[in-house]
Amino acid sequence: MQSSAYPVQVTGTLTEPLSRWLWLVKVILVIPHIIVLAVLGCIAMLFVVLASFAVQFTGRYPRLLFDFNVGVLRWGWRVSFYTAGTFATDAYPPFTMKEGGYPADLAVEYPERMHRGLVRIKWVLALPQFWIVSIFSDLIQLLALIAAVVVLFTGRYPAGLFEFLMGLNRWSWRVIAYAFLLTDKYPPFSLK
Repeated sequence: MQSSAYPVQVTGTLTEPLSRWLWLVKVILVIPHIIVLAVLGCIAMLFVVLASFAVQFTGRYPRLLFDFNVGVLRWGWRVSFYTAGTFATDAYPPFTMKEGGYPADLAVEYPERMHRGLVRIKWVLALPQFWIVSIFSDLIQLLALIAAVVVLFTGRYPAGLFEFLMGLNRWSWRVIAYAFLLTDKYPPFSLK
């Protein structure tokens, strides 16, 4: 991944034409993903705890744990993009943590060194972001549902609404990556 202004990149490409009706069953279609992600999410949380000790004592996030946790977030973002995060593609999400090959992706630059002292206070520092993202969660689902209803009646996804949803999702997934200790850079208060 190329260096950018913020080390967490959340991307998504609207893939039209979209089925007018498929969004009604997408939540059912992703049940296998949800089951697998629940298990992987538990493992990822354990890895966050292990990584916190590694960072505190060595200043490095173990690469294997880092890649696994980024993969879990990537998979979660793809499932969200397919369903109530945007409803912006009819392409079924792959059962993989690998980067690329899907209209939505998430990538995090691997930090060679991390601040040892931040690891124990990141959760406190992120409290304002958690509050904002908790509001975004309901808003994202509501706006994605509105977009799906618009597609149902018009066959077109409102471009401005897609961009706004992507901004809300980008902000939210960056906060999640920060909470997973994947970066020391505080998430920007920005939809860009």
